[in-house]
Amino acid sequence: MAFDFATPVERRHPEGGYASQKWHRYGDDILPLWVADMDFRSPPAVIEALEKRIQHGVYGYGEVPASLKKALCDWSAVHYGWEIEPEWQHWLPGVVPALHFAAQALTEPGDAVLTVTPIYPPFLAVAERAGRIPQQVRLKEPAGPGEPWRLDIDALEAAITPQTRLLLWCQPHNPTGRVWYEEELEALAALVERFDLWVISDELHCDLLLDEGARHRPLAARFPALARRIITLWAPSKTFNLAGLSSACAVIPDAAVRRRFANACKGWLPDVNVLGLIGAEAAYREGESWRQALLSVLREHRATLSRFVARWPGVEMSAPQATYLAWLDLRKAGLGDSPYQALKERAGVALSDGAAFGCPGFVRLNFGTTARELEAALWRLDAVLGPTPQSDAL
Repeated sequence: MAFDFATPVERRHPEGGYASQKWHRYGDDILPLWVADMDFRSPPAVIEALEKRIQHGVYGYGEVPASLKKALCDWSAVHYGWEIEPEWQHWLPGVVPALHFAAQALTEPGDAVLTVTPIYPPFLAVAERAGRIPQQVRLKEPAGPGEPWRLDIDALEAAITPQTRLLLWCQPHNPTGRVWYEEELEALAALVERFDLWVISDELHCDLLLDEGARHRPLAARFPALARRIITLWAPSKTFNLAGLSSACAVIPDAAVRRRFANACKGWLPDVNVLGLIGAEAAYREGESWRQALLSVLREHRATLSRFVARWPGVEMSAPQATYLAWLDLRKAGLGDSPYQALKERAGVALSDGAAFGCPGFVRLNFGTTARELEAALWRLDAVLGPTPQSDAL
């Protein structure tokens, strides 16, 4: 079946009923490559399932159907080789709230919450919002052109104190696009066990591995002896472009931990909306062919971006191994203290500011858009970053 990833979809004008944060925030003159929101229509199976549910006409309080739980169990078994149980699943409207409730459930005031930077910005707010002590460790920067960011296990160990109780982990990593090496994960697991840490593993981008033949293995599946201390967070939002439907799942093998997590959520969150449940099940049951087509498009877009970056003096990028997000180092690009602001003003392109991820001088670029829109934005950036006129062929 052919899917259309080439035709731009109107998302900008609020009077059309399609206003989005991505396209509306910066005005009509700015091309947005910032927030993790793709510009592709969701899988036809999802759209059809939503249309059918909408026709029912009653949108009262729903509940998580057994068929959705089974769909996620099947997806996990097929794609990750991890046999999970329906009762392990706690569905809720979003992964960001799950991070905060997990911190409340698993730690006490005076405990510390550790994460690595750069990192998805909500991670950096969890400790303070939960009334805990924030701790951060910087990843090792690439050793040379084309080299990946690496986990600095010595620095991570040195940062752990008697107060450290929770590690906020992200795999694949947002924003660098890293798929962690086996030796990195083994060293991490050893620290988790030795220091008796809880782990929240955000694995939202796990279905978007860009290298051919790559397969995701959840942290809790890779190290089953540690599964009782890990809460795994999944959602169809990034893979199938369903972020606005607000559905996510915390997978918690340990019954006592599930109870603690559920109690922390009570009274603070609504249930997952009925359309979010419908969309999630349709995606996991019937979205695989669409996902495979999407991966082909994203690989092409990654290659396009790499060609542009190669001609930009002072700009460095380790090609992402996963996600539709690229992490660019602009500290030597001559754009001042805020490359994000400079490129928004001079190129008319909105990227995500690296300062929000704990790394000023960097930007995150979203290439999950049509080839036409991506190239238009890249040529704008080229006019500022490139060494030669735009007429030079890539």
